[in-house]
Amino acid sequence: MVDATPVESLSFEDALKELESIVEKLESGDVPLEESIQIYERGASLKSHCQAKLRHAQLKVEQIVLNQDGEAEARPVDVDG
Repeated sequence: MVDATPVESLSFEDALKELESIVEKLESGDVPLEESIQIYERGASLKSHCQAKLRHAQLKVEQIVLNQDGEAEARPVDVDG
């Protein structure tokens, strides 16, 4: 049975946990074909969601720079662009 929670609403940790569960199910080989297809598609969405969350976090980290006084400061970044 595929989880009905919208992928976009999941935190990175929850999405990754569900993705790991899907991988385990698919690797077990005990899932009927139709369900395998459904959970594979869900897994692909979860993977994309996790990658986007990581990309967003990476951009935030990359925006931490040193100012003229040698102190770290954060600069705003447009993550949608």
